[in-house]
Amino acid sequence: MGELTHFNSAGQAHMVDVAAKQDTHRVAIAVGRIMMRPDTLQKIQQGTAGKGDVLGIARVAAIQGAKRASELIPLCHPLALSSVTIEFTVYGEDNAVECSARAETVGRTGVEMEALTAVSVALLTIYDMCKAVDRGMHIEGVRLMEKRGGKSGHWRAAP
Repeated sequence: MGELTHFNSAGQAHMVDVAAKQDTHRVAIAVGRIMMRPDTLQKIQQGTAGKGDVLGIARVAAIQGAKRASELIPLCHPLALSSVTIEFTVYGEDNAVECSARAETVGRTGVEMEALTAVSVALLTIYDMCKAVDRGMHIEGVRLMEKRGGKSGHWRAAP
């Protein structure tokens, strides 16, 4: 790991110049969880939440979030995503839903922010759809698990 790249020599924020970088296939995988009461999780699993298919809508929201990451994060480059895959895993014993997002592109900068935004938006959507019955839900553990491509190569989070 080197220096912070979003600051110029005068210490001012700037968008990193990626013009000299090579296009490479880039992949990022992020995860996060939302914890809730058992009855809230049951409503999600049974499809009885008042606003409809919670995980289906959260999946679409996650994909939209990944596509709009550069609009939300000021110094993030807009990317042409080639793929965004969202998976949900229900952990009944923990009363949790885990979201995993995989973002891919061929380009000059990575897709970590897109994957992290996708997870965050998915979990926020679940919260929004279920808050009428469980305001105590909480989101935790949003993090990058893996990234591939570019000059820095392959990185994987420690277990």
